[in-house]
Amino acid sequence: MTKNWTPLAVIYLVLALIGFAGTWYYNIRTVLDGRDFLGEILSAGPAVGSFSVDLLVVAIAAGAFMVIEGRRIGMRLPWVYLILAAVVALAFALPLFLSQRERRLDRSALRSSYT
Repeated sequence: MTKNWTPLAVIYLVLALIGFAGTWYYNIRTVLDGRDFLGEILSAGPAVGSFSVDLLVVAIAAGAFMVIEGRRIGMRLPWVYLILAAVVALAFALPLFLSQRERRLDRSALRSSYT
């Protein structure tokens, strides 16, 4: 196992820990308060807080990945996906980014096979 921790690896690890602590704080609070976890998802309460933290941490990690990976492989304007995530939805922007990433990787593979 490597001891090499790149700054990006550390950022993702910190986000993972925040995601774990934030969501489980609300999960445990929901159980200790004797609340209906699934019922509160549709209304309000600690269960909603858990999902909010969960989605926020995923959105931050996805945004960092989209910009850094986009730059790494030479995609044009990778930050546009962050705007799309904020204006439309992350559920739209991330799969769109991943599809364009695959196209870029495939294009790069085709170019390298001709040289």
